[in-house]
Amino acid sequence: MSIEVITMGCRLNMAESEAMRKLANGQDDVVIVNSCAVTNEAVRQTRQAIRRAKKARPEARVIVTGCAAQVDPTSFAAMPEVSRVLGNREKLDPSSFVPSEVEGRPHQRPSTSLGTNAFGKLPDVRVSDIMAVRDTAPHLVTGFAEHSRAFVEVQNGCDHRCTFCIIPYGRGNSRSVPAGLVIDKIKALVDQGYNEVVLTGVDVTSYGPDLPGSPTLGQLVERILKHVPALPRLRLSSLDSVEIDARLFDIITGEPRFMPHLHMSFQAGDDMILKRMKRRHSRAQAVEMVRRLKDKRPEIAIGADLIAGFPTETDEMAENSLRLIDECEIVMGHIFPYSPKQGTPAARMPQVDPKRVKARSARLREATARQKAKWLESLVGSRQKVLIERSGVKGHAENFAPVLIRHSREDGSDVGEIMEVKVVALKDQILIGEAA
Repeated sequence: MSIEVITMGCRLNMAESEAMRKLANGQDDVVIVNSCAVTNEAVRQTRQAIRRAKKARPEARVIVTGCAAQVDPTSFAAMPEVSRVLGNREKLDPSSFVPSEVEGRPHQRPSTSLGTNAFGKLPDVRVSDIMAVRDTAPHLVTGFAEHSRAFVEVQNGCDHRCTFCIIPYGRGNSRSVPAGLVIDKIKALVDQGYNEVVLTGVDVTSYGPDLPGSPTLGQLVERILKHVPALPRLRLSSLDSVEIDARLFDIITGEPRFMPHLHMSFQAGDDMILKRMKRRHSRAQAVEMVRRLKDKRPEIAIGADLIAGFPTETDEMAENSLRLIDECEIVMGHIFPYSPKQGTPAARMPQVDPKRVKARSARLREATARQKAKWLESLVGSRQKVLIERSGVKGHAENFAPVLIRHSREDGSDVGEIMEVKVVALKDQILIGEAA
């Protein structure tokens, strides 16, 4: 049977999943589960996906990798469904997918007294010290989302230590891909027919200090646009607003090939909570950056990550985060109810009652839904250039508004094309467009 890849979590995981699909090519009856560790719920869903995959394909080898596997390999190795556990470094090695003798033996649950290092000596658990990794795999580039959009890794890891976040221990320290390699990969993707590329990473705005000459993300974007003139659309994944320098700001607000859609890593809208999170921006800085961006380019759509119920958060602090949605016109919100991650400083702080966390999450979601509805309504009657992602279904405009295109080709030959449409209606939070 063919290789199946189950992806949990972020866009970087999605790109890596496609890379692993190619690396494991030729292996029979394999399920790769690329895990996420960003929340306890993400880990729970990973375990659930593993059990479902083995139940559906009992003869398949189940290989678990990703951030959750990197952080806690022994717990996944203890699952009887799992044949092999790979760290985030090992999953980029083709040899990691070749069967070994130990996988043919009856599964033995390890003793809970065994530590990661002790258990990691077994052949079917291959997890090295991620903090020792200094390179980024140059082949880790692929396209997905129905062959319409390509995601390119330009950076991996994170040097920051936000108190709620376990991801640096799953990804390691920040490291960047040299611009020449990025440009070569994007040129190849454009040659394959991709009309949109998204630059992705764990902390994309920290790009460059580890490379010769310490280039910035703005310089990288500038070089891509210069050296790949045939690329119509370029996006960035989640940004840290405090690291948007003058060069990057000018590109975001003045370059028509840079898409008017930004996803900000805000996390909270209260200064005390931001301080306890060890974030590097204030509330005022976040609001001011959005104001400056929209003053120069009003059509920019803002998305944001926000955490509800961070430890010590009072009702007043929660209100400050809620008001941030209206002040920054956040139309696409990724709302995370806080859950303590073992090994993080925030897990040792005074916790908010789970019922309050749930209620605050709901209010944040309702507020972003209201902003989104108002934003989408304002686009009715406008003309939008839409990247078609699924024939007969929908695509996304430059501002990432979802658009259903009437009369698209039934044979799917229009997937990946950019079509100019007139927005004639709004239905179920999706714009309805007709060919202009």
